[in-house]
Amino acid sequence: MPEENTGPEPVSIKAVPEKTIYLARWSSRFGAWLIDIIFIVLFLNIVRGLFLTVLKLPHIWEIADVDLIAIGIESIFFFAYWIVLEGFRGQSIGKMVMNLKVVNRDGSKISYLTAAIESLPKAFLNFPLIFIILPLDCLIGWVAMPGSKLRVFNRISNTIVIKADYKEPHGILYVRDKE
Repeated sequence: MPEENTGPEPVSIKAVPEKTIYLARWSSRFGAWLIDIIFIVLFLNIVRGLFLTVLKLPHIWEIADVDLIAIGIESIFFFAYWIVLEGFRGQSIGKMVMNLKVVNRDGSKISYLTAAIESLPKAFLNFPLIFIILPLDCLIGWVAMPGSKLRVFNRISNTIVIKADYKEPHGILYVRDKE
C-alpha cells in the first residue's frame, strides 16, 4: 500500500526573546543596600552635626535613646531617598556603584509611585524594625518564590532588580589600549 501524503510536517516556531534581562544576584543587591545605608547615615550625621546646637537628635545606632520623632524623620528621609532616586532613574547611589537598576518586569523605567511601593520595607531602618520588616520581606520572597530573586514588595510593585547594561553611545566604539 502506498503511503498517503497528508501534506507538510507541522513546524514548531520558537519565540525569540526581544531582549535579555539579567536579574541581579542577592549578594549584589545586599551590597547596594549596604552602600546606601552607609551613605545615608553619613549624610544624616553630617546634617545632625551642623544643626547640633539647634536640634538635638540621637544617632541612628543609639538603641537605648529611642526618640519617636527622630525615628520618624529618619524613616521619612530613607523613604524619600529611595523614591526620588529609584523613581528618577531606577538607581540609588548603592545601585549605581553595584551596576544595578530597578525596573518594571518588562525592563521599562519605573514610576515614582512604583518606587514608593517597592521601597517601603527598606525605609524603616531603625531599631527594632530593621530586624523585622526587610528581612521578613526577603525571607518570604526566598521561600514563597524560589529562584525568582524577588522580595515580596518587588512582587507587589511588579518590579525586578537587574544588572544595568551600560553600552557605548550609538556610533561610538571604545577601544582599550593594550599595556
